Amino acid sequence: MRSILLASAALSTAMVAAPAFAEDAEPREVIIVTGRGLDDTPATPAYGIAEIRREQITSSASGRIEDVLSSVAGFQQFRRSDSRSSNPSAQGVTLRALGGNATSRALVLLDGVPMANPFFGYIPLSAITPERLQSVRVTRGGGAGAFGAGAVAGTIELTSADADTIGLLNASALINNRAESELSATIAPKLGRGFVVIGGRWDRGKGFWTTPAANRVPASGRARYDSWSTSLRAVTPLTDTIELQMSGLIFEDNRALRFTDANSSSSGQDASIRLVGRGDWQFDVLAYFQARNFSNVVISSTRFVKVLDQRDTPSTGIGGKIELRPPVGEDHVLRFGADLRISDGKLLEEAFSAFSGLKTATRRAGGRNSDIGLFIEDDWTLGNVVLTAGARADRWTVRQGFFRALNGGGMLSIDNQFPNRSGWDGSFRGGAVWHAGGGLSLRAAAYSGLRLPTLNELYRPFVVFPVTTMANATLVNERLEGFEAGVDFTPSENISLSLTAFDNKVKNAVANVTLDAVTCILLTSRPQCRQRQNVAAIRAQGLELGTALRFGQVSFDGSLTFTDSKVQGSGASVALNGMRPQHVPKVSASGTLAWQPHEGWRLAATLRHVGRQFEDDLQTDALPAATTLDAYAEIPISAGFSLVFRGENLTNEKVLTRNQSGSANPIDLGAPLTVWAGIKLRTGR
Repeated sequence: MRSILLASAALSTAMVAAPAFAEDAEPREVIIVTGRGLDDTPATPAYGIAEIRREQITSSASGRIEDVLSSVAGFQQFRRSDSRSSNPSAQGVTLRALGGNATSRALVLLDGVPMANPFFGYIPLSAITPERLQSVRVTRGGGAGAFGAGAVAGTIELTSADADTIGLLNASALINNRAESELSATIAPKLGRGFVVIGGRWDRGKGFWTTPAANRVPASGRARYDSWSTSLRAVTPLTDTIELQMSGLIFEDNRALRFTDANSSSSGQDASIRLVGRGDWQFDVLAYFQARNFSNVVISSTRFVKVLDQRDTPSTGIGGKIELRPPVGEDHVLRFGADLRISDGKLLEEAFSAFSGLKTATRRAGGRNSDIGLFIEDDWTLGNVVLTAGARADRWTVRQGFFRALNGGGMLSIDNQFPNRSGWDGSFRGGAVWHAGGGLSLRAAAYSGLRLPTLNELYRPFVVFPVTTMANATLVNERLEGFEAGVDFTPSENISLSLTAFDNKVKNAVANVTLDAVTCILLTSRPQCRQRQNVAAIRAQGLELGTALRFGQVSFDGSLTFTDSKVQGSGASVALNGMRPQHVPKVSASGTLAWQPHEGWRLAATLRHVGRQFEDDLQTDALPAATTLDAYAEIPISAGFSLVFRGENLTNEKVLTRNQSGSANPIDLGAPLTVWAGIKLRTGR
């Protein structure tokens, strides 16, 4: 924190000094500071894209980013739980029904920086606050540009809001019917020709019951939560065409799930610096550092005592990118560059007997993964047709992997040192878009991609009683192959319709595969177990529909996806052949109807449907389909002040987020009917 504040002070001084220096020079054009990366390329519409505007981002019923992203049909977390009532390590996100095992198959970027936890691959959703964002762009399908390794399902780009958008002061305070609170404040002063945005948010509450009343025991507890985050972002021009951006984020998230003492925590300290040039030779240079940690206490669902303490999982992420765009003529946008990501992490956990309470084992595991990518891409405009093609080469390494266990007496029982591995992988993407006139565009694209297994998948076993899931240090990279075709119809700025048909396949997909009882007893001394394995493939075919309509004061934003997703199993996973991946619905849809009668007003209702999906790989435990209704109202009352009312799950739909037969506590429930009320303040300049 101290280093971030010192850097901010230095940068702020430079920002104030910049105009004074400029006074001695000849008058120049007004410099517009954006705080964003380089402008979009003409071939962006060649891929299946969905965009979420700020007014939608800041008016979700829950005030949480996963709720905002759920308005894009096909966006999926590993479980249906939101970031108040799930284990943080289960917050993997994906697109296009490509499944997952709590690791993200979609690349999530905040101002160009990958946000996934370096050890687990989950996204710290509670640290990404909607009120600090300007826009969200979701690009489905593989990515071969910067940080493309990891974007096998798509890319979610989050862009922070600038000072003009946020206003000098933006604050809110809300409370709900369970006396839970949400406090948020952002201050965005302009300094010289640049600006600084400082934000903070604190969410806390006793939570709702995730365990149905019939299954509760004295040890059962609500999903209480207490999380906070603070961010600092400073932007200043260095010259007429070069802009410096610096960001810092510190967060902590504490939760409990199912049982009173089943506590988990997630924390992080992130920093990044970015240099963007918009001259003849355009460039985007970025460097970032992340320090993250995670802890979790597992409570026995039969004796209700601590059986596992995952007390410490420190990890670091280091990386950056260099992207160049040389002046090659008006008809071409050529970009090339390189990026680097290094993930380093270790696990320390202690196991305890459910009967005696004595320590039975101490386990340590970890390693280091790295990826260096080289990429090149060109967009070629030929009248009403834009062609695009790009390629990427990745040099990856899996190194220093180990798993070590001590018995209850402190004697070494397991000491596995896994061999280092490395290699090269190539990927590509290409497409075309034809602007046929009258707002009609036709597009097609094909792509490939890869994702390295995370340190968590390679080395960390875990238990969700009665099932033990084992790691697998021999996992190989996932490989994506896919293509799509679509039509967009935008006859005016008030009407936008899109339809996309796609066929995506992830080869060597990492899945939690159920093993037979004999093997489980030999490996874990328990009759039920799974292991992370590469299945032959997960193939998803489907349709995506998007709608954005504006009729004066009324608007409608909707999306619908229908997907046929199947596992192609082989070897130990042959029993999965033809089955749907875990936690993947066939149908999902979202629609928001909004009315803004005057400036500052917004009344909106969101209807969302998620189809039936399965808890396990063998499709024995189902999660029924669920349809929820949310609402939002913002009503100005005086200069700068507004009343805010939010309603989650207004029909009190019973939403199952977990259904695990054989467990003493088999079911978890999602958020019930929740009503919020509060006040919001926004001051201009």
